[in-house]
Amino acid sequence: MSPASEALVREAQAARPQTVRGLRLHAKAATYAEIALPIEERPLRPLAADEVLVEIQAAAVNPSDAKAATGLMPYAVFPRTPGRDFAGTVVAGPTSLIGKQVFGSSGDLGIRQDGAQASHLIVEAQAVVEVPAGVRVEEASGIGVPFVTAWEGLRRAGLPKAGETVLILGLNGKVGQAAAQIASWRGAKVIGVTRREEPYAGHASAPVEVISAADTDVPARVRELTSGKGADIVFNTVGDPFYEIGQKSMAVGGRAIFIAVIDRFVTFDILAFYKGRHTYVGIDTIALSSIETGAILRDLAPGFAEGFLKPFPIKPSAIYPLTDAHAAYQAVMGSSRDRVVLVPGA
Repeated sequence: MSPASEALVREAQAARPQTVRGLRLHAKAATYAEIALPIEERPLRPLAADEVLVEIQAAAVNPSDAKAATGLMPYAVFPRTPGRDFAGTVVAGPTSLIGKQVFGSSGDLGIRQDGAQASHLIVEAQAVVEVPAGVRVEEASGIGVPFVTAWEGLRRAGLPKAGETVLILGLNGKVGQAAAQIASWRGAKVIGVTRREEPYAGHASAPVEVISAADTDVPARVRELTSGKGADIVFNTVGDPFYEIGQKSMAVGGRAIFIAVIDRFVTFDILAFYKGRHTYVGIDTIALSSIETGAILRDLAPGFAEGFLKPFPIKPSAIYPLTDAHAAYQAVMGSSRDRVVLVPGA
């Protein structure tokens, strides 16, 4: 390590804060509108040998943050600081990481243990990933949950190969966009389904065919676009409303991915399932630890560094200080399609 680097490490370690200032959930709320998010200051515990202290520069707000705050996740603990996705600078921990801009995500953070919507976060060193070149820190904080969900779903279903067709139900949602990016990066043909007539809202490495479910026979159109074969992978980001059209669009040997539900029960055609030799994959990223999530983000980082993948744009109007956290949560659970982030230092 150079003398300048050593000086940076000594300066960072000496300046290590003794307290953390962040949002605090003390009890579940009855409704999203009633989520209470007071800001509190608490002592910082000592770091373990395998941990880092990250000074948070931006922390995304996910629907799961709000759902956990209203008790929809019975394993969520209280009191706790919410926040699963983050980006910031390492200010204490292994010397090789001091001063690095990093990002990360987790199924544990903000749910079963204190999360990222605070001035600082303690997390395992293996959980953090360097922010790829060309990605702003606010953008890095918004990568986590959507891209981890999309990658884990496609990985578990068998990552798409060049020439395969991936059908994404709920194309313009954040997970849908992330799945489209990953599938096109890997050379697959991407077809997306939306509830109404609208263009694809995100980035892709190849054209994305969009089908409106409002006025189109989706399975018939998918067969038409695939010369009668159907989709090799159906990524259902919506759940039961699109269940039937997804199953009718699958190729023989196709794989279906499920990540969400509105009404948990559907009519399951067992005959079509086994005659079609289909595979169903269920994804719950809440089950992934910070270290497991970090490994996924490391797999994705080259795609961002090389420009095949792009983070969601963060609009100035979607950046909130901690003092406006309630408004940020309401935006996420309302009609906003923006990726919303909290900036503790603002």
